[in-house]
Amino acid sequence: MGSGKSTVGKRLATYLQYDFVDLDKLIEKEAGMKIPEYFSRHGEAAFRDFERDVLQQTRFSENTVIATGGGAPCYHDNMEWMNREGKVVYLHMEPKALASRLKNSKGDRPLLNGLNEEEMIAFITEKLASREGFYRRAKVIVSGLDLTAEKLAAYLDLPAK
Repeated sequence: MGSGKSTVGKRLATYLQYDFVDLDKLIEKEAGMKIPEYFSRHGEAAFRDFERDVLQQTRFSENTVIATGGGAPCYHDNMEWMNREGKVVYLHMEPKALASRLKNSKGDRPLLNGLNEEEMIAFITEKLASREGFYRRAKVIVSGLDLTAEKLAAYLDLPAK
């Protein structure tokens, strides 16, 4: 959350002239409801199953940049599937940097509502600690700070069209 997956993903797709898919938006379209509503109606386990199905059963064109939600790589066999099907990138950032980015967008982040900056850093630190092992399985690990589409394309060895 806040690492720039959607922002950098869109810019990379534009730079490479690829399609862009935000997995969370695709899930919402397929479910016919927002993700928080899906969570409250069906629970996290059902959401993670649905998320896996949408990710792994959707036919994406070969030239597609996909931004997943932060939890997607951590459930089922999603990370293994993504690594097999494409080039997975972990946009690494420290908790303080993420909190700094997120403090202005807390209204869009239900998990962060009501948290002050210290609590937000603690929450992010805990969440990253539980997910880091999955994220570190990505084929490419780069800093999310000051990352441009051009830099990311170079890390991935993908020339612009």
